Amino acid sequence: MTTEPTIRVLDAPRCHLGEGPSYDPGTETAWWVDILDRRLFELSLAAGAGPARVYTLPFMASCIAAIDPEHQLLAGEDGLYVRTLFDGRLTRHCALEADDPGTRTNDGRVHPSGALWIGTMGCGAERGRGAIYHVAGTRVTRLFAHLTIPNAIAFAPDGRVGYFVDSRENLLMRVALDAATGLPVAEPDIHYRHADGGGSIDGAVVDREGVIWTARFGAACLDAYSPAGDRVRTVPVPPHQPTCPTFVGRDLDHLLVTSAYEGMDDAARRADPEHGRTVLVGIGTRGLLEPAFRLAA
Repeated sequence: MTTEPTIRVLDAPRCHLGEGPSYDPGTETAWWVDILDRRLFELSLAAGAGPARVYTLPFMASCIAAIDPEHQLLAGEDGLYVRTLFDGRLTRHCALEADDPGTRTNDGRVHPSGALWIGTMGCGAERGRGAIYHVAGTRVTRLFAHLTIPNAIAFAPDGRVGYFVDSRENLLMRVALDAATGLPVAEPDIHYRHADGGGSIDGAVVDREGVIWTARFGAACLDAYSPAGDRVRTVPVPPHQPTCPTFVGRDLDHLLVTSAYEGMDDAARRADPEHGRTVLVGIGTRGLLEPAFRLAA
């Protein structure tokens, strides 16, 4: 029997464009960013914890990943940066489209091998300016080009399948991978063709059964897709424009979901009281702990 979802709006400021959530189970801490307003959020999910802490960043960041207990990885406009948790110090790890000021990073996730898949896109979402890269240590390999808004980067639990989407096209793609490296070993094919219900597929995460959970931007919901390519569940969420989920909690049985009010006028914001909020959704299924990024290939 499907468990009725629970919803809690978290004690954190609204995000212009929330993205890239990450979770540290050792400290029960969630992290996420607001890309356009250049902010990083830290929120303890422990009982009785206070509101989120907010840090100002010197660049637009889109994705956060753990490295070790003292460091995390941020995907910035022109490359990947190592952030020291103790003092917030940022050190560039490697460049990524640093010679093109018209692009920025977008969705990303770490493969079980410790390599990062990270998408880029035009700052104005110009058609075909996006790409997806594989980063192993400091070695950067472009995997897919001529995308517009790369999203939904996620991996099967055994690392043998990768998923991604160009949100403009709304085709959830799958591709066979080398589990040891996270590099493709075949051409992508269509896993699910989204054509009903409105909205566009945005960020994604995979649970321990291999089900792909995606945020549907513009439709106020999460969708779940089976490894066979069927949509098996849709869960409503309060924000109209959810952006990215990740599993959090001691049992990894909740999804923390970021959202955005990008592109909404005053009337649209009034019609969406929780616009830009970050929410916690209990869905009755358990996820996996996200792998840490390996600094050395």
